[in-house]
Amino acid sequence: MSATEPTQVQLSAYSPLWPAIFEFERSRLLGILGEDAAVIEHIGSTAVPGLGAKPIIDVMVGVADLAMVERRIAELQADGYRYVAEFERAMPMRRYFVKTHAQPGHFHVHAVLLDSPFWKSHLAFRDALRRDAKLAADYWKLKQRLAARYPNDREAYTDGKSAFIREAMNRTA
Repeated sequence: MSATEPTQVQLSAYSPLWPAIFEFERSRLLGILGEDAAVIEHIGSTAVPGLGAKPIIDVMVGVADLAMVERRIAELQADGYRYVAEFERAMPMRRYFVKTHAQPGHFHVHAVLLDSPFWKSHLAFRDALRRDAKLAADYWKLKQRLAARYPNDREAYTDGKSAFIREAMNRTA
């Protein structure tokens, strides 16, 4: 996590407002990125009806060329996004942006190549959770255990979910 990102893990019960908040932000992003330039998907736990999550809307932007996103960094920053370039050391195939303390919510934007492995795996995991209520319930229980164990360590919380996600993806592959 960057120094300006909170490290505390706070989970919330599912909110039926999350899809509407995503749609609101999706429209804003389309205005910045252009409708022909991007496909925008709601990913992460807030995209799964009934699943609790950190109340952060994860947005995945699929583009044909990351340079298109790079050309719009100033516009995204003017809209309240912070470009987190340091995360590219670990994930050079992604451009990552955060918008905190915004109305109507808190957003993480992951801009990646359309149909890249990142794109496909994140959609596949979201869709597996949407299809399988038991998988989603097991994931929620794991998230609650990890949040209790690592209340002030988002990196450990995130790392703790990796094996579950890998196993779920192997079962659906």
